[in-house]
Order: sequence, then structure tokens, then C-alpha cells
Amino acid sequence: MTGLRNGFAGPEPLRDDSASARCPTPPPGRRRDLADGAGMAELHESIASLLASRGQWRQAYHHLRSALDLMSTEDTPRVPEQLRHEVKRLRREHAEAREQSRRDSLTASYNRRYLDERLADLVSDDPEADGLAVALVDLDWFKHVNDTYGHLLGDRVLQRVVDLLQEVLPTGAFCARYGGEEFVLVFPTIDAAAAVAACEGARARIERFPWGQMAPGLRVTVSIGVAHEQHATLGSDASPPSAEQQLISADALLYAAKQSGRNAVAYRTGSEVRLASGHRSGGY
Repeated sequence: MTGLRNGFAGPEPLRDDSASARCPTPPPGRRRDLADGAGMAELHESIASLLASRGQWRQAYHHLRSALDLMSTEDTPRVPEQLRHEVKRLRREHAEAREQSRRDSLTASYNRRYLDERLADLVSDDPEADGLAVALVDLDWFKHVNDTYGHLLGDRVLQRVVDLLQEVLPTGAFCARYGGEEFVLVFPTIDAAAAVAACEGARARIERFPWGQMAPGLRVTVSIGVAHEQHATLGSDASPPSAEQQLISADALLYAAKQSGRNAVAYRTGSEVRLASGHRSGGY
């Protein structure tokens, strides 16, 4: 609607309750700001906040990085401390979410996905490096534990076994749940004797643990197969075994430990399969 001013029609003065007053058009200077570093940084920050509220941490992190880069360039305002804290928070939350995606929800050990990825990386590492050991661990007579004491106590047993397996792992080694009551211990850059000794120590700790305090008559032991590959012994034209091949070798040795009477660590020396010296027959 228009009004007359000095005999000419012109726009009617805006009222406070008009739509234009509620959503004012940015002044020319403000529009220019949106094109410079400060304005674009503010836009990136707003987008990041929206993405973070939806749990899209990776995308939010990239927008905050863009904001930080823009606001850190010459002739732009110093990055607010609050923005720095927000970047750190999103980085921390992203790292925590990534770590949780690698963990088994029951035992907090690494999961099969992490095992597959990490083991593939280790197998493809420098072939001149020290050997790699892969140990497959299986709880003896675990079905009997579940049937006798219930699955809730069975879950507690699995959690305690993982704690005992991880108690004195060498630097760089890790434990991952392979499935059910099976776990894998991975020892990068280790010789065969040290790998067998570490597994035998884990087996003994589990056997000696006072399981009867959890439930009267409860006894838990494990059998372990340890496959070790010394890359330096391979011929110049030979390629190291794949991650799958090392797991298959460990599984065959685990079978040998089970056949020996369980509660044992089996390993290979040349073509001969041996049991660690602390072997004691286990069973109900």
C-alpha cells in the first residue's frame, strides 16, 4: 500500500509489526561481511552447531575446521576461545564415538571389525620387522557354565576373562572378541618364545583366578593356539601369510590344545606341535 508524499506516491512507512521489521534485510555492510572471512566463518559455525545437534560429528567437525581456518587468516578477528573449545569438544566426541564403534559392547575388548582392519595392516607392514603372533583363545566347557549358572553369570565370566587376558599384554598387543567365547590376542613385533610365554601366563592367571567367589563350584580355564610368523625367515620372493591364514593356523593349534585335554597353550616349532610347559588337563 502507498501513501502520498509531496504529491507523489511513495512507499508507506514501515510499522514495527510488519514482516519486514521482523526479518530485516541485512544492510550493505553486513552483506559484505558475509562474503569475507568473518561472515563465512560464522556461517560454518552455525552449520556445525546444527550438524552436531543431529549427531553428525564428522560433518560438523569439517565445518568447524573451515571456520577456524577462515578466522585465523590475516586481517580477520582472532578466533573466539569458545570456538576453540567447541572444536576440541567435537574432536573429543568424534574420537570417543570412533573408539566405541571398535569395541565389543559386552567385554569392552576390541571387536571383530577392528581385528580384521588392524590385523590386515600389521600383516602388510614392513616384512623386515620382527615377527607377528596371533593367538586364538577359547573358554573350555563354556556351554556347561551357561547351562549350570545362567547366562548372566556367563557374561560376567567373559568380562573377567578379558580382564585377565589383557592384564599384562606387551606394548602394542591387543585383545579382540572373535565371536561367542572366542577371543584373539595379537602381538606385533614379538618373537615366538615371548608370544608363547605371554599366552601361557594368561592361561595360568585364568586357571588360578578364584572363580568360586563368583559362584560355588565354578571353574574356568582356556585353551590357546599361538601362530607366529617371523617375516625375516621368509624367502625374498615369498609373501607373508594373510591375516586369514594366520587365524587359520591359530585355529588349528587351538584344536590341538583342545585335543590334548584343554587348559593348554599349543604352538608350532618347525613342523612339530608342542604344548607350553605349564599344561594341565582341564575339564568338569
